[in-house]
Amino acid sequence: MELFKPGRQYDFMGQRKFWITLSISLVVISTFLVFYPGPNYGTDFRGGTEVEVAFEKPIDAAQVREAVEQSGFESPDVVQVVDANHPWRFIIRVPDVTVVTDELKEQLRHALCWAPEGAVVDSNACPDSARASEVKFSLGGDKIIARYDVPPDLETIRHQVQSVAGVSLRNNQNNPQIVNPRDHRVEIQLQSKGDQLMESLRSHLGADVVPEHALRMEWVGPKAGKQLRDSARNSVALAIVFIMLYLALRFDMRFAPGVVLACVHDAMVVIGVFIVLHKEITLSTIAAVLTIVGYSMNDTIVVYDRIRENLSKHRGMSFWSIINLSVSETLSRTILTSGATMLSVVAFFIWGTGVIKDFALAMVIGIIAGTYSSIYVAAPFTEWVDEMMTRRGKKKGKPARRAAIKA
Repeated sequence: MELFKPGRQYDFMGQRKFWITLSISLVVISTFLVFYPGPNYGTDFRGGTEVEVAFEKPIDAAQVREAVEQSGFESPDVVQVVDANHPWRFIIRVPDVTVVTDELKEQLRHALCWAPEGAVVDSNACPDSARASEVKFSLGGDKIIARYDVPPDLETIRHQVQSVAGVSLRNNQNNPQIVNPRDHRVEIQLQSKGDQLMESLRSHLGADVVPEHALRMEWVGPKAGKQLRDSARNSVALAIVFIMLYLALRFDMRFAPGVVLACVHDAMVVIGVFIVLHKEITLSTIAAVLTIVGYSMNDTIVVYDRIRENLSKHRGMSFWSIINLSVSETLSRTILTSGATMLSVVAFFIWGTGVIKDFALAMVIGIIAGTYSSIYVAAPFTEWVDEMMTRRGKKKGKPARRAAIKA
């Protein structure tokens, strides 16, 4: 299917100065925004507790935020989610991760009668059935695993934990419970930050407004968040490096920088738009950026492949003219491919919710940026690199050489 008359050429290279200036401006602005005000990292990257709640009665974000702050949580983020099935659905994020500090851990070990090997323990206050020989805490601090030398007394263990101020047992009939009778291993579930947040909301807003259970409850520690952030950055960088190596082997070294520049351009534009719109940068956003990098590269490869074919067909034409001819010949394919992809992505953006909506937004921006960067970023930069290498060859007394052609 041809959208444009076959054989017609358009002077894309003649308009390159405007588009290159625009692209440089967008990348510079995006780079500045990365440092100030900086990305709005989601819980995946910065750590914290995230609770998604569908309230039973009408309520606004200000009321929810006030109730969270009155519960003792500092700097909460409250975001309303557009959902026809749950009109009062909110995502609440707090920087707190665990209820069990190092000080509380020591108090809980002491309450559970744990003592270092060789230490003297009062047998009257700590009978064998309530004297833990091992105590371990989960990363989130909402679970304790204790091991005993004899069959444990669960009721006594319950009272031991409840005697420590600042922690509460999760409401559950089987809490604590024996998880391994052979090793006399006991699991004790504590209220997490998410549980405490829900309980506080019910006390401040009323049980008729706050549901008994949250739709979703997640937490990520600050160390894990930093590791995820570093891994996300490295994954994008490695993808671009391997793309450059592939193009250097598949085409010619002078083709590779143009694609890398286009991929970096597309990724920075997406990040910049997300910062301007105060959208969260999450693992889903990074997945969208990697998808965009691959999409942009594929579109650029099509143009490069046509340039390589035309270099062998039209040896008398300048590289400038070859680019105009090649882009014109692939223009219908580019518009049809990008248009078809855009239709499906826009549908997700319009009717999607939450993570899917943000992913679709990143894809919409990336498709637009990737389509024009293949024409006005990668191709012009390749022509500039070819010209610089040709001039350098002339200065060294070598014969002028056009862009390499590989089978």
